[in-house]
Amino acid sequence: MKFSKFVAAAATSLSILATTAVADTDRPVVGLVMKSLANEFFQNMMVGAQAHAEKRGDYELLAVGMQNETDFESQINAVNNFITQGVDAIVIAPADSRAMVRPLKRAMEAGITVVNFDVALDAEAKEKQGVNLAFVGPDNRQGAKMAGDALALALGAGAKVVIIEGNPGADNANERRLGFEDAVAEYNLNLVDSRTAYWETEEANTVFANMLTANPDIQGVMAANDSMAIGVVQALEAASRDDILVVGFDNVPAAKALVDEGKLLATIDQFGTDMAANAIDLAIEVVKGGPELEGWVRTPIELVQK
Repeated sequence: MKFSKFVAAAATSLSILATTAVADTDRPVVGLVMKSLANEFFQNMMVGAQAHAEKRGDYELLAVGMQNETDFESQINAVNNFITQGVDAIVIAPADSRAMVRPLKRAMEAGITVVNFDVALDAEAKEKQGVNLAFVGPDNRQGAKMAGDALALALGAGAKVVIIEGNPGADNANERRLGFEDAVAEYNLNLVDSRTAYWETEEANTVFANMLTANPDIQGVMAANDSMAIGVVQALEAASRDDILVVGFDNVPAAKALVDEGKLLATIDQFGTDMAANAIDLAIEVVKGGPELEGWVRTPIELVQK
C-alpha cells in the first residue's frame, strides 16, 4: 500500500501526533488511536510508540489522540478516517468499551487488522455485533486490588475510604472499581463514598473536595488513575490535610515523584510507554500473515511504593 509522506489522519477534533512515513513504500501503515493526550500516561505512550516506529523502521505510524477522556466521538471519527485511507492495521485503546465496537467492526469488514489494547471492548457488545477481537492489556482488577491492598495494610480494618472512579463507559474503569472493592471487602474497610471523576485531574480535585467536606474523617483514597490521584493530592494540600493516604494507578512520572515524596502511598505500573508499541508489533505480525490474536494477551503490572 502506497502512502504519501504525510497523511492527514483525523477530523478537526483530533490531534495528529506522529507520522513516520516515507514516500513510495510498501511498508504496512498502522493507525494508532489513543485516549486523552492531556493524560501523562498517553503522552508517554505516544513517546514510546514514536521511538518504536523509528527503531523498527519497517512500518508507517499514524497516531491520533482525543482532547479529553470522554471524547469517544473523536475516536469514532479517527477509525472512520483510517478506514477511508485504507490503513493496514488499527491499534486502539477505546475511550468507550461499547461505542467503539461498531466502528471497529466496519474496519474489520474493510479488511483492516484491528488490535484492541489497554481498555477491553465490552464482551456483550462484541457478541451482539459478531465481533471476535482479542484484548492486549493488563489485569486491571488485579492491579487495583494490589493498590487497594497496600492502602488497607497501611490503614487497618475499619478505616474509612473513598473511591474515585474512572469513566463508567470504559471497561478498565469498571475493573479497577471492582478491584478496589475486592480490597475493601477482604480487609474490612469502610467504604463511605464512590464517585466518578472521568479520569480527569481537575474533576477529581472537585469531586474529592466535596467528599472531604461531607466526610472529614476519611482516612484513605483509591483513585482509578494517577491523573485523578494527583487531583486528590492537590485537594488535600489545599485543605492542609496530610493525614489521608492515597493510591493511584499508572505510575506516570508525576505520580512516581509523589510516591518518592511520600504524598502518594502507591501506584500501579502497567508499563504504558511500551504498551502501544507491543500492540503494534502484534498487529504487524498479523498483517504479515501471522495467526490472528485470540483471547486475552496479558501484559505486566507492578506495585510501586516508596
